[in-house]
Amino acid sequence: MRLVRLSIRQLGVLAIVCCILFGALTLTATAAPNPISTHAKGVALIDVESGRLLYSSNGDKPMKIASLTKIMTAIVAIEHGKLSDMVKTSIRAAGREGSSIYLKKGEEMSLQNMLYGLMLRSGNDAATAIAEHVGGSEEGFVHMMNEKAQMLGLTNTQFMNPHGLDVPGHYSSANDLAKLTAYALKNPTFKEIVKTKVKKAPNPNDPWDYSWTNKNRMLTMYEGADGVKTGYTKQAFRCLVSSATRNGQQLAAVTINDGDDWLDHQNLLTWGFSNFPLSEVTHKGQPLNGYPLAVGRSLLYPFAEGEKEQLRSKLTLLDVQTTAYSLGERGYLEWFIGETKIGTTPVYEPLSSRITLPEHPAWAMPTHSALQVAKPWSSSFRSALMLTLSTLFGGKGAAGW
Repeated sequence: MRLVRLSIRQLGVLAIVCCILFGALTLTATAAPNPISTHAKGVALIDVESGRLLYSSNGDKPMKIASLTKIMTAIVAIEHGKLSDMVKTSIRAAGREGSSIYLKKGEEMSLQNMLYGLMLRSGNDAATAIAEHVGGSEEGFVHMMNEKAQMLGLTNTQFMNPHGLDVPGHYSSANDLAKLTAYALKNPTFKEIVKTKVKKAPNPNDPWDYSWTNKNRMLTMYEGADGVKTGYTKQAFRCLVSSATRNGQQLAAVTINDGDDWLDHQNLLTWGFSNFPLSEVTHKGQPLNGYPLAVGRSLLYPFAEGEKEQLRSKLTLLDVQTTAYSLGERGYLEWFIGETKIGTTPVYEPLSSRITLPEHPAWAMPTHSALQVAKPWSSSFRSALMLTLSTLFGGKGAAGW
């Protein structure tokens, strides 16, 4: 084996390069967030924008969920009902046991106001009246709830009623509730209702208005809190879904059967904001190097420390004969952290360059053809390192060691 004699200068530069390389490798490794624990039997924490589950403990275990059920009741009613409709209270609704807004038989209230009574005061009477109005019957509405759960991929969820009173076969999981909440919070009506601290509504039975104070104490005890729902039964025990927004990032926390939920939720949300800040992956209109294309949708993602350095993307261009192509889409970018896919964004021709193109432009490729448009940071660093060593050792590079 041929030995290479190094000058003092070369040894010094090599030491510096090795230190840089070691530091870079340390940076690209994902740092595990500080551990966190709660008093709950089931826990989940989710980033609302991306849908990324940031923390889960017994997250897929089906459990009784009490009035957290009403998150699904509300979003189904909002999507399928008309907020200005007047909802008439049946004798069945007026007599519903448990928490109540004290509706009387025959009383009429707008669906919108009844949803406030449902979510702020957890009215079981409101839940029943809403279900009968929107679903035609309580049973019909429960069928709609379960259809929605299936559509959202909530595989550990089954509803038997719209209010959450304990009955066999009525359950969900922390992870499913986190996914449901992230979905519901993207609806502006739902989002507005659950962040409301006090709501007044017309009262046909008395000379004064209804005044409902939200049972969710997180709204007044945690900075940025903006939802969502409390729950309790003797079998489910204390249940809570809370949400908060800081620096443009919204998180939602779920605990089931938790003896210290107010404290646990404050800790969970703070932990999430500290360890998974929301960052931009790409923005709408960003051009693609080497292609007459631009990103069609912004993408944000909550990165843990060290993850963003592993970000890479893959571009797939559409066949010109596809329907999507005829509608203007030219392909899509898939974004990865390592081998884990975190999102997809479409790509289009920039408006400024939309001119008449040939029927089969040179850059168009079939759907199965894909290429890398963003290398992991470590690959770029490795190339720069090899160039430095090649220069240092007179063109020998690493092979001359």
